[in-house]
Amino acid sequence: MSSDVDLPEYVLRNRTHWDGRAKEYAAYGERAWARTEPTWGIWRILESELHVLPAELDGKDAIELGCGTAYVSAWLARRGARVVGIDNSASQLETARRLQREHGLAFPLLHGNAERVPYPDRSFDVAISEYGASLWADPYRWVPEAARLLRPGGELIFLTNSALYTLCAMEEDDTPPTDRLQRSAFGMHRIEWPGDSGVEFHLSHGDWIRVLRQSGFEIENLIEVQAPEGATTRYRHHSPEWARQWPSEEIWKARRRRE
Repeated sequence: MSSDVDLPEYVLRNRTHWDGRAKEYAAYGERAWARTEPTWGIWRILESELHVLPAELDGKDAIELGCGTAYVSAWLARRGARVVGIDNSASQLETARRLQREHGLAFPLLHGNAERVPYPDRSFDVAISEYGASLWADPYRWVPEAARLLRPGGELIFLTNSALYTLCAMEEDDTPPTDRLQRSAFGMHRIEWPGDSGVEFHLSHGDWIRVLRQSGFEIENLIEVQAPEGATTRYRHHSPEWARQWPSEEIWKARRRRE
């Protein structure tokens, strides 16, 4: 594993950011670990509605890139996958290890940067990220790294804020988006919100397509998530009414090209 001096400054900033917020997310992790059926994103939409996971996971090697409390890894493991989780925050991983003990479910958890994973080429059949590397790592680094880790025909699945939400998101804390664009669609990449010490990464759809294809992926699906009727969220910078009209989240599914 690389030492801290080898890490990009945004990786170190995000490590500090998530170590500081780990306790805030522990209860959510506890609830997610306890679910019998996965739910996705801030609107908690059932797996049976979105069909995010591969149909067959038994015996597959999987990695969660930016696992946090590792509830997605737990869902994969219960479906028979041999799963590994990696996360930038030691404090988040402390919660994940506690929940492993409480639920009697063991799999490797690595403290590290999802842009440089200490596994050989072609180690996995599935790579997945829900608001992990998909939001907090540089896509021009983590997507090629996911391609390196996957075997030919392997699946990449990731959920993040939609490009449209990012264009409409307000600068002010806890203020939901409106129907007005707030920033240019061209040149989106690194975004730092006022008053927030973390560094996020967002791309336009065109840039996502390019980085995925240049990294060796064929895109199979883009699910633009609509909030269900009556949906609620604790995130005040999101609006259920807005997300009923426009997608605030999107899920990409791609497959490593066979050689």
